[in-house]
Order: sequence, then C-alpha cells, then structure tokens
Amino acid sequence: MTNRRFASILGRPLAAALALWVSSGAQAGGIDHAVGPGDATGIYQRKYQLALQDVVPLLVIGTALWEGDDSRLGHSAWQSTDSILLGEVTAAGMKLAFTRARPSQTTDSGRWFQGKGHYSFPSGEVMEITTAVTPFVLEYAGEHPAVWALELLPLYDAVARVRAQAHWQTDVLASLAIGSAIGYYAHSRPTSFTVGVLPRGMTIGWKKSF
Repeated sequence: MTNRRFASILGRPLAAALALWVSSGAQAGGIDHAVGPGDATGIYQRKYQLALQDVVPLLVIGTALWEGDDSRLGHSAWQSTDSILLGEVTAAGMKLAFTRARPSQTTDSGRWFQGKGHYSFPSGEVMEITTAVTPFVLEYAGEHPAVWALELLPLYDAVARVRAQAHWQTDVLASLAIGSAIGYYAHSRPTSFTVGVLPRGMTIGWKKSF
C-alpha cells in the first residue's frame, strides 16, 4: 500500500464535490443547498439506493465467510467487514452528537444541534459504501487498476442522497473522507478484530467445508 494510493482515495471528496456541483446545477454560492423538490428519479430512485446499501455489505460478508481469513481476498473482506462496522458506529455516534437538520426539514444548512429526528450529518449510507470498498481498493488497485471502478459506488450514493434531499453536500463529503480514513485504518491492521472475536469455525472459510 502506498501513500499515493491512499491520497488518491482521499481524493473522493473532491471528485464528489465536482459531481455534486454539476448535478445540482453548478450553484455559484455556498456548497450546501437543497437540490430541487427531492429529485430522486431515474438511476437515483430510492429503490436503487436501498439495493446498493443492502447488496454491498452482503457481498463483503459473504466473501469473508466463503473465503476465510487465510486467503488474500478473504482477509481483505474481513478487513472490509471491520471497516463497515467501525463506520456504522462512527456515523451513528456523530448523528446523535450533531443532530443536523436535513434539507427536507429546512432550507437553512446551518441548523445543527436540533435534537431528536435531525440526523443529516453524516450520511450513514455513504459511510457504509465507502468503508466497504476502501480496503479492496487499497489491496488490489496497484495490480488491478479496474478495481478503481469500485470508487463509483460511494460517489453515486453521495450524489443520490443529496438529490433526494436526505443530506447536505457537506454531509456526504465528510462521509467520504471519514469513511476513507476508517477503511485505511482497517486495511492497515495486520489482523481483523472481527476475526479475533468470532469462533475459528466461522473464519476458516466455508469453501473449505465443501
């Protein structure tokens, strides 16, 4: 793993900022603004967002259980599992701490600490997708550049969540940056903490049982 590859992954927020700027009408003012009347149409429909949210962790966990921790792919999948779990806890804690109002709740992006029911910051879904793909990109992108295509998943979700007025632009940008850092941390650990707490029978790989 090189610092250059990690720096490239942390470039996600910049790429997302450009995508959000273009997709939301290239606003000249501040980056945070509501986009249309909840424009979640076409490929941005909620059903596609939910499908991505469900499928990605299932694929990661399924790969981890199938491969086990002894193969390179399996080890990366367990690191990704760690990353997802850390991201979920981080996002949940930050939502409770900051209680920012969503664009669907207010036109003022500065409404922080509004209490229960205001959980715009950060985006848990963008955090989940980002933390899931980062360990795989860090592990394989140097040898298989096509793995960079995984970066499109969190970028798509970031744009979709903003277009649905579920999050402000800075919500998803922060999620991309924090999720990338969590993914980097999980990948840098020589052993997966998930593997450490699960019974050995669950982490040796289902494929060895067939």
